[in-house]
Amino acid sequence: MILTARRAVTAFAALAVLASLVLAGTAATASPGGAHPQPGFTVKQIVNGMNLHHHYTVSGTRKTEPLSDPDDLTNFGPFLFVAFQNGVGSQGEPSTDGNTNSTIVAFTPTGHVLRQWDIKGKCDGLTADPALHVLIATVNEDANSSLYTIDPLARTGGIQHYAYNMPLPHNGGTDAITIYNGQIFISASAPGTTGAPAPQPTYPAVYSVALGSHHVATVTPLFGDEATARVANVGPSRGTRVKLALVDPDSNFAVPWGAPRFAGDFELTSQADKQQIYMQANGGAVQLRVLNLSQAVDDTAWVTGRGLLFATDGDGDTVDRVSGGFKAGSIFAAATPCDAGNAPPTCPAPGFPPNYLATLSPWTGHVSKVMLSGPRLEPKGLLFLPLGH
Repeated sequence: MILTARRAVTAFAALAVLASLVLAGTAATASPGGAHPQPGFTVKQIVNGMNLHHHYTVSGTRKTEPLSDPDDLTNFGPFLFVAFQNGVGSQGEPSTDGNTNSTIVAFTPTGHVLRQWDIKGKCDGLTADPALHVLIATVNEDANSSLYTIDPLARTGGIQHYAYNMPLPHNGGTDAITIYNGQIFISASAPGTTGAPAPQPTYPAVYSVALGSHHVATVTPLFGDEATARVANVGPSRGTRVKLALVDPDSNFAVPWGAPRFAGDFELTSQADKQQIYMQANGGAVQLRVLNLSQAVDDTAWVTGRGLLFATDGDGDTVDRVSGGFKAGSIFAAATPCDAGNAPPTCPAPGFPPNYLATLSPWTGHVSKVMLSGPRLEPKGLLFLPLGH
């Protein structure tokens, strides 16, 4: 049952300990042997959009529909949040049934739904800002983009809408969000939607965003689609300086300090380009490394120890939980062959299978399929929640 706003405030506090215990118990039994966990991962569907609904109005008529198209995931302490896009177009166009709203859903690691909020537009990026105590959501990945903040503990309302302070100079939209060293970094997605095709030397790949007064978000370019980077892949070309040519900045992440490589870096995935860009800031100067991948990927999740991996399945309209022998230092990714720049117009196709869960080597960039048991999973968004978080 979905909680009312008043009951949700109490529930968030009361369930915090419970959610942590549930997560700890599940993760602890998933890795027998402790230091040498056995391989194998099991999928369980925990949230199904078809069992949830939201209300919207078209031409004065109130309508109800199930939730669909889950995408980005984030967590606020032990609670998880997911964005259902509900068929809204990439520039905010109405779905086939006239809906223009995405729905953010709060739930526990066991799939117990707590609360939900509607925001106008197609929600592509979602994260929690612990300093501001809010969720931040971007809408419309291709054009007509803006962002929202949501206070998950507000009894009523709690949603603020921000416009960007200027037309986005990359002539596209905004997507994934990462809080990095206290700053809000947002991917400059779909460059050239309304202008010259990407790449262009003047197109930013990432923005640093500051939330200001009067509901205005100020964007400052961080680095560009044609910035210079050093090749990170091991081999003869390692360290070579190359000029990037990004056409699809998409997901991003702050690499944990315990990672086997790129620890503490900001990571940007350019999906169609099969590349990940890793940024270090030394003395204020931005230094970039590019890891060329064997396959296109969407979200990436760094494992820091025992825990659970959560994934959205857009085709199945579900949020799934993956349990198993997670090893600290391993990296999982949602492989997306049909989103590669060389994918055929009709996809899946021979050589271009549906999305699959994979591991990723930070040294070679090789993407390897993970064997799963349980329901079929075609992942898009990923989130690793450590034991006892």
